[in-house]
Amino acid sequence: MAKLIKKATRLVSGKFPEAIALLFARVALAGIFWRSARTKVEDGSLLTMKDLTVDLFRDEYGMPFPEITGLIATYAEHFFPILLILGLATRFGAAGLLVMTLVIQFFVYPDAWWSVHIIWVALALVLITRGGGLFSIDKLLGGKLG
Repeated sequence: MAKLIKKATRLVSGKFPEAIALLFARVALAGIFWRSARTKVEDGSLLTMKDLTVDLFRDEYGMPFPEITGLIATYAEHFFPILLILGLATRFGAAGLLVMTLVIQFFVYPDAWWSVHIIWVALALVLITRGGGLFSIDKLLGGKLG
């Protein structure tokens, strides 16, 4: 039985299974923020921020300078997920989303740690510590960016 467990552990601990896991982590974290980003822009536009976004940042989130913070968040929620999907500067993209998550946690939705944010933090930390994996542009570049 111990030999079987050891063999199964070796099978799922290789470079290919890790690459699949890191790809899924990149897509999962990117998808969360990309979907949020797309709710902040006008339908049919790439980055034209909705007026409603400024209202959201001012009234619901209580952020200072909602025109600026809304724009920065909207652009970041588009930019960092693209990096993650491509596996380009993966650690940088994941770190950016980690910072955004922590801002959301501490300043916007402090009661959402156990329900949501701990998962986002875990995904970001895995990507920061392990990088984009085998299926990433970072890997093609020899790990110079990610």
